[in-house]
Parts: sequence; C-alpha cells; structure tokens
Amino acid sequence: MTESCCAPLSDATLSDDEAVLLAGWLKALADPVRLRLVNIVATSGEACACDFPAALGKSQPTISHHLSQLVKAGILDREQRGKWAWFRLNNDRLKEVTAALS
Repeated sequence: MTESCCAPLSDATLSDDEAVLLAGWLKALADPVRLRLVNIVATSGEACACDFPAALGKSQPTISHHLSQLVKAGILDREQRGKWAWFRLNNDRLKEVTAALS
C-alpha cells in the first residue's frame, strides 16, 4: 500500500476549452501598457482615446494597438462618439476572469 504525503488534489473545474479562453483574456492583460489602460478606465468609469497618449506617454498608434487588443479580448467595450472612441470596462468579462481564477 502506497502512503500519500498529503490530501489528494481536487478535480479540475476548468475544461481545456475554458483554459484556452481564459489564457487569451489573461494574455490581453499581460502587458504593462494594457494594464495601465485598464486601470485608467476602471478608475475613471470611462475614458476617451484622446486622453491616453498624454496619460501614458505613448504614441496614438501604440495606444490604438493596445486598445484594440483589449476590445478584441472583451476586456474593454468601445463606443464611437463623433471623432473619438470611448472605452468602458466589460464587467461581465472581468467577472468571468475572476470566477475562473477563484
């Protein structure tokens, strides 16, 4: 009889497909510029793309790239208002990320 050193691991609750999806969301967040963008939006409630270059010291094309990655992952929602895009957190997606990690 083999003696176990500790209690057995619980069954995984995250399927392979769910793990792939979660990894994509986390990959979108795993960048310092993207984390700062999400933080700005989270603390402001919403933010205009026009404010990000000065706030982060990055060019508009760089900001646009990072914002598009966050929108594609569903982390941010984008709304066009005239010339500028405004961004809000997708709270449902963030809840999914949090739930999968807890």
